[in-house]
Order: sequence, then structure tokens, then C-alpha cells
Amino acid sequence: MTDAQKRQLQAALWGIANDLRGKMDADQFRDYILGFIFYKYLSERMQLYADRLLQPDGLKFQDLREGSAEGEEYLEALRAEAIDELGYFLRPSELFSAMAAKGARKGDNFILDDLNRILANIQRSTMGADSEEDFDHLFEDMDLGSTKLGRTVSERNLLVTKILARLDDDRVDFRLDQVDSDVLGDAYEYLIAQFASGAGKKAGEFYTPQQVSTVLAKIVTSGKVRLQNVYDPTCGSGSLLLRVAREVGIRNIADGFYGQEANRTTYNLARMNMILHGVNYRKFSIKQDDTLERPQHLHKRFEAVVANPPFSANWSADPHFAQDERFSAYGRLAPASKADFAFVLHMVHQLADNGVAAVILPHGALFRGAAEGDIRRILIAERNYLDAVIGLPANIFYGTGIPTCVLVLKKHRESPENILFIDASRRFDRGKNQNLLLDDDVEAIVQAYVSRSEEKGFSHRASLSEIEENDYNLNIPRYVDTYEPAPEIDLAAVTADLKAQESGLAEINRVIAEFCQDLGVEAPV
Repeated sequence: MTDAQKRQLQAALWGIANDLRGKMDADQFRDYILGFIFYKYLSERMQLYADRLLQPDGLKFQDLREGSAEGEEYLEALRAEAIDELGYFLRPSELFSAMAAKGARKGDNFILDDLNRILANIQRSTMGADSEEDFDHLFEDMDLGSTKLGRTVSERNLLVTKILARLDDDRVDFRLDQVDSDVLGDAYEYLIAQFASGAGKKAGEFYTPQQVSTVLAKIVTSGKVRLQNVYDPTCGSGSLLLRVAREVGIRNIADGFYGQEANRTTYNLARMNMILHGVNYRKFSIKQDDTLERPQHLHKRFEAVVANPPFSANWSADPHFAQDERFSAYGRLAPASKADFAFVLHMVHQLADNGVAAVILPHGALFRGAAEGDIRRILIAERNYLDAVIGLPANIFYGTGIPTCVLVLKKHRESPENILFIDASRRFDRGKNQNLLLDDDVEAIVQAYVSRSEEKGFSHRASLSEIEENDYNLNIPRYVDTYEPAPEIDLAAVTADLKAQESGLAEINRVIAEFCQDLGVEAPV
């Protein structure tokens, strides 16, 4: 599929979302349209898989007669195979295309009860299987009885049949039959980004702008073609994890994808996103809970760790955390009103000895004092884990305009004698609602990090003694001088210009005076 065709599919899906959501907020309609796209994906994947297994018998999945002895025998065999390979099972009558066809009838087209039953059956098919946790309550945000879809049951049924009909159109082709095609994954990411742009502050809960994700992904995979695993402790919709996969290839992440997300809706989105991108249910472990309070992967170590945690969020900072293995070596806990360094220390704890971590933080985390200053000092002076500090432009995240930065951390650094500072705060394109990093900006940041080269006004290698002299204050202007002297003023030229202006003004005054005299009125000058 060409890039133009991909963009055509993305535009078609976004058009469906806009046409059908009516007065519903974009972020509310998001859960329905993304859920129905996911249902269509599961149906098409099931149908392709079953057709392939039935091919030697000259049969098609949709031709199996449900209820007949022979048909049920085939379905039971297919169920066992599908649960093991795909993680779920759908009967022919439960496929998306069957529901869309029923919804398109002139009469007897009520499908809400059928859809509720089918979505429950998908989850029920996984019970007792290894995939059970990955499908648990996966469709719970698709409340087909909600008045958001319509005031009456008939109105809700009408809207849902329209959505299914539009998604069943031939122009919405997910190309699942093409090997290595990630058309749908790309389209799904596009829709998530579009919904994020309209969701204001809520967007930060589930999406990191693509260009920022790319910077982190390229840094944690620098010099590598394979990874053991990748982890995001605040994974949102899973976009950052998948961006890392894009750099090395999904098949080249041996042990798989790990993430944790506190928000239930976003957690569901992340699991769907993984499956839609072709990540087998055995290759990801996404958990729902508070990462700082109840970490779910505490005993695992990861080669790549990425995160965009909520900026300066509150956390309990309960005194018992002083004995927690993640924080105890640093003597102080991150303040209750700013959890930024609690997330940093959590990531460091989960980082493998050969790994790289990259985390997005608000700029204030670079220079705030008290406990945060002490933690920075230990990270640098005692552990020597901090590898680079990258300043990003302001207003590049959805829902906030504050300036941000990226900290890169390693337990075994190739350049332990210095820390690289990159000031990319002025590298952006001014967008309509927010600033954007362009591809050239991303490339410049990553190249500076990889080469550790110095460039006046952009990057600087600061020795550890230089950091110490600044009392472990990491504010980037202390290390990267972006001062540009004002151009010298040619006083002689300025004087000549003023004289010329005065001469011209005198001539104008003379002409005005003559006109006034002719008119017999007093001249204003």
C-alpha cells in the first residue's frame, strides 16, 4: 500500500468519526469508533485465520453451518486453534460483516443486543486461556446503552448501524491479508493523535506527540538492531512502546512489551493498540494500576525504558517508601506535590545494566532544590547514571504549554566523565495550536546525542566538575550558551537617516502651508 493510500484510509476513518459523532465530544466518541474498528479487526483476523485452516477442505469460514453437527465440529476445532494462536474466537454469525449486513436491512435491523452479546462472547472465549487478562473487560468503554449515542434505543441503534455500515465500506480496507502490513496500526495511531489534539488536557493521559516519541525511541535503540524488552511505566495508549518497536522491528524485541497505566480507559486503549499492531498477546504485558504505589513489573529488568509521566503529579510520598528498594538509596523521597523524580528513580530501578532509559519531565525538575536537588546529586555524583539532558521547545504537548526536557540515563555509560546537554528549545515549527518538532529537528537532536558533538548554542559536554560547580543545577542555559550579541549600530548611518527624514518633513510642511494659504485657513504646522 502506498503512502497516499494510507493517508486516504486515515482520512476516511477520521471522516467517519467526524460525520457520525454529532454533538458528542470527540474524546467521548473516540471510545466507540476505536472500539468498533478493533471489533472489525478481530473479525477480519479471525476470518483470514479460519479460511487458511479450512483451505485444504475447500471450505470458507462464513460457509460453515452453525448448529449442524458437521459445522459445530469444525467450529470446535477452529476455536481451539484460534484461542491458542490469536487468543480469542468468533463464530461466523458474530463477524463484523454479518452484523453490518443485519444493520443494513430495511426491517428487523436491531443489532444492539447482538453486539453486546458478541463483545461479551469475545471476552468469554478467552476465559481460562493465556490471553484472558489481555481481553479482560476490553470493551467496557463501549456502552451501547448510553444516551450519548442517542436519546432512545432506536436512535442508538440507528447510529451504531451507520457506524458499522461506513466501516464495512470497501474503501475501509485494512489489508490484513498482506504480510507485514501495518496499515491499520498506522491508521489507529493517526486517529489517536487526532482525538488527542481535540481533547485538551485529557490528551496528556493517553498520547505523546509522535515526533517526541521518535526522539526517545531513537535514543534508547541507538546502535542496536535487537532489544530484549521495552518498558513504559506510564504507557498511556502504548504509543511510545510501539514507537520503539518501529525502530528495531516488532519481531526483534525478544521478550516483548511491558507497560503500566493507571487510567482504565487508556489501559484498554493500550491493549487494543498492541493487538492492532500485530503484537501477539503472548508478547505484551500491560497492567492497570498506579505505578508508584503498586508497581506490577518490579522484579523485571528492561533494556529500553521510556516514559512520559504526568508532569509534577501528586503522589503519596508515604514514609514507608523510604524503605522501598526503588528509593531507599537516595536518602530522600520526591515531594508529594511533584512525583517527577519518583518516576525517574522507578525507571532507574527497572533498567537493565545494558539498558537505556529516556524520560520526559517538566523543566523545573532540572533545577528545583530540596529533596529533588539531593536526588539529582546522588544520581550524578554517586551513581553517575545521567547521560544527557535535552531541552525541548515549549508548547509541543497537548494540553500544556510548559517547556519540557528529556533525561537520558544509563547504568554503564560510555562517556562517564561528562554529561551531554542539548538545547533544542528553539528548534520547532509554529503550528496553529501548538509547536511542532520537524523531522530535521528530530534528526539534529538524535545525531547530537549519538555523536556527543559540541555545537555553539546547541550542545555542550559538561564535565562532572562543571556540574558540581553548579551545585547539580541542570538548568540548560548554565551549560549551553544561546546568547546572541545584538548587531553593532552604525551611528553615522543613523544620523544621516535622521537628517534625511527631517529634510523630507520640512518639505512636506512647506507644501501643506502653501495649500492652507490658498484655502485661506491656518496651517496646522
